[in-house]
Formats: sequence, structure tokens, C-alpha cells
Amino acid sequence: MIPYVTMVLLCGVPLLFMEFTIGQYTRLGPVHAFAKICPLFKGVGLATVVISSVYSTYYNVLMSWVFFYLINSFRAAPPWKSCNNTWNVPENCSSGFPGNVTHLQSASQQFFDHRLLEKTTGIEEPGGLRWELFGYLMITWVIVYLCIFRGIRSTGKVVYFTAVFPYFLLFALLINNVQLPGAKNGILYFVTPVWSRLFDMKVWVNAASQVFNSVGITFGCMISMASYNNFNNNIARDSLIVSSINSFTSILAGFVIFSAVGYMAHLHNLPVENIATDGPGLVFVVYPEVLATMPAFQLWAPLFFFMLLCLGLDSQFATTEVAVTFIKDEFGPKVLSFLKREELIVLAVCVVFFVLGIPHITKGGIYVFQLLDHYTAVISLMVLAFFEVVAVCWIFGVPRVSLMVEKMQGKAPNIYFRVCWLLLSPLLVLCIMISIIIQYTPVHYGDYRYPAWAEVVGWGISLVSVVWIPLGALHELYKNKGSFLQRLKTAVTPAVILDPLLEKHNHDSLVPETPFTSAV
Repeated sequence: MIPYVTMVLLCGVPLLFMEFTIGQYTRLGPVHAFAKICPLFKGVGLATVVISSVYSTYYNVLMSWVFFYLINSFRAAPPWKSCNNTWNVPENCSSGFPGNVTHLQSASQQFFDHRLLEKTTGIEEPGGLRWELFGYLMITWVIVYLCIFRGIRSTGKVVYFTAVFPYFLLFALLINNVQLPGAKNGILYFVTPVWSRLFDMKVWVNAASQVFNSVGITFGCMISMASYNNFNNNIARDSLIVSSINSFTSILAGFVIFSAVGYMAHLHNLPVENIATDGPGLVFVVYPEVLATMPAFQLWAPLFFFMLLCLGLDSQFATTEVAVTFIKDEFGPKVLSFLKREELIVLAVCVVFFVLGIPHITKGGIYVFQLLDHYTAVISLMVLAFFEVVAVCWIFGVPRVSLMVEKMQGKAPNIYFRVCWLLLSPLLVLCIMISIIIQYTPVHYGDYRYPAWAEVVGWGISLVSVVWIPLGALHELYKNKGSFLQRLKTAVTPAVILDPLLEKHNHDSLVPETPFTSAV
């Protein structure tokens, strides 16, 4: 809890405010916004698009799993509760949690491994396609398309439901869970500090990853969304509201999950730590097992998975919108001359992302999924976060960011934001990035260790996201004229007009004629 709250206060809130400022002031997507703010690091903008695109290709796979569980939750008895199914391995199947008996698996774990995934022994064996999941993945992408094809306004209307409805379910689940025996022990496990863990850098890395992933920092989606705002929209207020609601939701979900985990520990007479887990196992193994033992299973299980579907689709809308915004900004007229309608651009993006997600729904797809998630959602994300903070806070400069805010809001940001931008956020992100490199451990899934070639592929995926940063810098230095220092000076000179007295000079020398410069 302490690392999480620290990351929210020192990185989450100030960096979200920074991204809102960039998007709202420039009225551009991340690629063009960073090209104007810091031409030397214009590759940061393209990197955010790439990382969002990679994320979109495998994140919707989770939604196909959720769909699978949602459909199966309507049965009279939960199929993941017993060991008497065709997919079970009876000799090592336990109808409850096996505790310290290592050769046993819970029925819920076997349902996940052998029914949902039909998991092979490793990434070397891709197996055939899981046609059920193929169908569910197609359905999720159809839903995403129908919700975003008319642009940001239609997405906003859908999100009124998909973002608000889960709160009713979370509170309903919490009220139900706290009345169950053992819930208190689970909640105490969740909130009781383990002070020695504060010195474990992995906890801080996970806290940073949670904040960046849940708030949406460095994915480009916040810059894209903010670019649609009115110029004088109160982004300081929005940053605090979004960060606060996000943290409240995360902590509320923690109480919902751990009260149920405590109940499960009570049923099986096991310590809470023997049941609590991380990753997909918590949502797709532990919690379904908990739901199966609750009174009125037929009510709570469908509601729980429908809630997950709503929350997941919200995230998918945002990351997909980043790619769509980039294509419209960069290739709009050319693409429209071929496709004729903007709705077809959105359709093309959804189809491409759907096709790229197919390797994740093979029988060996879980290994591909884990590989991408490890190298994209943690390593690439932190590297990208560091260069984004350096580009905006140190090269473009806190005074310029403050001037942007002042022109939009009528007053400069307070000392808290300025200190975080100048010192605390960059140093914290730098420490996290260094610790990831120093404490690097190869990716694994359970007891399975990936072969060397898969590790190379993982690092290649990670580089695909961040390689645009050095490439963009080299391109900018190459295209400028003069000595190296003159080229560097031009590369770090922003093309964003902040001082009206300099408008003509900047327009003639740095900024091409665009609707944005004309408006300024």
C-alpha cells in the first residue's frame, strides 16, 4: 500500500497532469505533440503509439477469456468446481485448494489450464487454434469497433455505462463478501503492513507498473483524449479526479478480492497467503473457485465476469483510439482518399489488431501472452516513461509546461506539481528503470522456463516499442543543418508557440502552417 500510494502521489498525479497539458495545449495526438515539444525526442510519441498497439493486440485476449467464463457461469453448476469432467486429470485433481500438497491442482486451475487454454507444455508447441476463444476474440473486437467507430463522442457515451456500472457490482460484492466467515482475515492480510517488503525493489517496480498501467500514463491515450478537450478545460481538477477515482477503485477491488480470499482460506483451513496469488491466476483461478462456493452462485458469477468485461473494454477503447488518432493525424488525407470513410480506418485497425492477437489463442498461446506482457507492460513501459519525463520536464522544461498550464487555466501549477516534474518524478522513474535492469530475471510461467530464443524474441518485442526514441533522435539530428552543436540546439528547440511576441519568428523559422498555429 505504501509504495502504491507513493507512486500515485509522486508519479501518477503529476505525470497525468503533464500528459493532459500536452494533449490539451497542442490539440494533437502523442506523435505530433512530442515532435513539437521536443523534436529530439519525437520518437517518444511514436513509441507510445507502438506500445499501445502491442498492448491492444494481447489485452483483448483477456476479454475473450472473460467471455468464456461469463458464458460458462450460466450453467446450473460451475464447471470449474468438480474433478469429474473430461478435461480433469483425476489423479492430481483437488476439489478445493491443495495447500502445500504440491502434486495436486485445484479443479479451478485444471479448468483454466485444460479447458480454457488446452495448454501445451511450452512455447515450442503452439498446438492448434482454440476455436471457441477465436470466436470470443472476434466478438470482443466487434464490440470495440461498434463503440468507437464514430469517434470520441460515441466512446464517451458508452463509457458512461461501462465505467459506472462496475461500481454497483463492486459494492454489491463487497457487502456480500464481508458477511462471509473468514473475510476479516483476508482483509487484514490485505491492509496489514509487512515493513520488510519496503526494502524489496520488486514491490516498488510492481507498484509503479500498476500505477502506470491503471492510470494510462505513457500509453499515449491520455494525450490523445486530452487533445479533444476545450482549450480552457480544468485539467488540474481532471487529473486529481481521475487519479483519486483510479486509486479508490484499485483499493476497493482489493477489499472485494481479499475478503473473498479470506473466506476461501477459512473454508479450506489454510493460511491466506497460500491462496493469494498474482497475475491471471487471481481472476481466472482463485476468484472463480471462491464464487463457486458462494450462496447464489448463479447471480454473483455472471455479474462478476460482466463487470470484468466492462472494465476491460474501457481500457481497450483507449489504447485502440491511440492508434486510430495516429493514423488520422499522420496519414488522414491519403488514407481517406483510399478508404473514403473514417469508420473504415477504425475497422482496419480493429481487424489488424484482431489478426495479431490470434497467436495468443492457440493452445500454446498463454506462453506468448506471458512473454509479451512481461516485456511490454513492465520493461518497455518504464524505459518509455523515463524518456518521456526527460523530454518534457528536463529538455522542454518545467517553466514552459507551467506556462502552458497558465495560458489554459489562468494560473500556474502549484509548487507540488513543479517539484514533482523537475525532480521527484524523473528520479523515481530512473530508479525504477535501473532496478529493473539490475534485478532482471528471465520471464517464466509457473515452473516453465522459456528457451533462449524466446527470450531473444521478448527483448525484440521490447525494442520494437522503444527503438523509435533513438531513431527519432538520429533522424532529427541528421535533417538539421550546421555543426553538431547547432543541430543539437535546433533539435531541442520546441516548435510550440508560447509567447505571442515570438509568434511570427517561430512561425517563419520553426512551425509549418497548420490549423493549430493559425489558432494560436
